[in-house]
Amino acid sequence: MPGEPPAVAELESLLAERGEWLLRTAILLAGSQEAGEDLLQAALERVFRNWRRIHSDAEGYLRRTMVHLASDRWRRHGSWRGRLRLLRATALDYLPDATVHVDHRDQLVRLLLQLPSRQRTAIVLRYWEDLSEAETAEVMGCSVGTVKSAASRGMQRLRELSGIDSASQNARTGRQP
Repeated sequence: MPGEPPAVAELESLLAERGEWLLRTAILLAGSQEAGEDLLQAALERVFRNWRRIHSDAEGYLRRTMVHLASDRWRRHGSWRGRLRLLRATALDYLPDATVHVDHRDQLVRLLLQLPSRQRTAIVLRYWEDLSEAETAEVMGCSVGTVKSAASRGMQRLRELSGIDSASQNARTGRQP
């Protein structure tokens, strides 16, 4: 719009181009649609406030801010982690239909919520955002080795939680589940 400060125009352009993807990332980091929207909004407010300092890498700053805000939230709400186990979905016998993809995505988000924050962040940035290990390390503020370790442990834990490990072990040994 004419007369808007450059920060507003550039932020609007960023959101028009990458907003949907950034929102999905925020949802995965936060664990729900509403919490993801709040997380993205809070991060955008910080980007806008610090625009003069960060405008050359607004998307990177926005991503780092979302990770930091999500980490702060996880620390503040750590007491809820034990209660989240009660909300875990149980496996039901059903015939797959068009909603199976939605169910799988929901199951993945629920599994991600059970991971420690560093593992969840590494997995979301590496495999959802498709960042390199070096880029992920920069966003997380840690070493590449830490990213590799957190992602590896997180993926192993996801396999355990989803039952993939026991199913593959049973297939290798010939045992029935």
